[in-house]
Amino acid sequence: MLSQQQIDQAAQHLITARKAEKPGPCIPESCRPADVDSALAIQDRVLELLGESIGGWKCGLPNPVTGPIISHIASSALLRSSKCAVFGGKGQIEPEIAFVMARDLPPRATPYSTPYNDDEIRAAIGEARFVLELITTRFADKASATPPEILADAFNNHGLVIGPVVPDVFQYDLDKLHAKITTPSGALFDKVQPHPSGNPMNSMRWLVHFLNSRGQGLKAGQIVTTGSYAGIVDAPLQTPIHVELGGFGVLDVELITAGR
Repeated sequence: MLSQQQIDQAAQHLITARKAEKPGPCIPESCRPADVDSALAIQDRVLELLGESIGGWKCGLPNPVTGPIISHIASSALLRSSKCAVFGGKGQIEPEIAFVMARDLPPRATPYSTPYNDDEIRAAIGEARFVLELITTRFADKASATPPEILADAFNNHGLVIGPVVPDVFQYDLDKLHAKITTPSGALFDKVQPHPSGNPMNSMRWLVHFLNSRGQGLKAGQIVTTGSYAGIVDAPLQTPIHVELGGFGVLDVELITAGR
């Protein structure tokens, strides 16, 4: 586990890239995280130093390569505008289903308390939304970044575009959906693809239990996005992008260069 001084140094390194709106070098070896706890502590410190609050979360089932897939999303990064600023000279998007909390799911003391079950989790969800996650990295050479570095860097999250409500979401089979992403020049993605966690609720359930194990919980009003039905899709800048997902409505966005 990194010391507090090292956590501060790593967080400042990532903030420098954020404020420059340009990817930079990987985290210096002197303060580079090598474990999940250190990476998440850096995530928390970045949010704290930026003076941000938690507006939502991204999550997915862990895998042997990445480890935990989790990041809080700053309130200011929850977007409703059709024009979305990105940096790094490229755009990457992911169409997803997200859940909006209607009430808190506070942490329960473990291992002595019974973990939240699916009925309790579903009862705390107020609505589902079709959303578009904006993907970015603070590392100019992302291929050289270690999994804990990527985790520390908000697991590639840049923001979340909030789309239409998905009514009666639990009446649908969400294991796989048809995602279609088009521009005036043609289709960027047009395929039925399974959810990376098998189902959005698998991601949601994992997040609730993971946070609970760390003495954390979810709060009313927070939104939880659960994984892409199209993987990461490269998208052009300064171009209208039309996104459809499983007949749940559409999202029309335009990615613009940060600072414009």
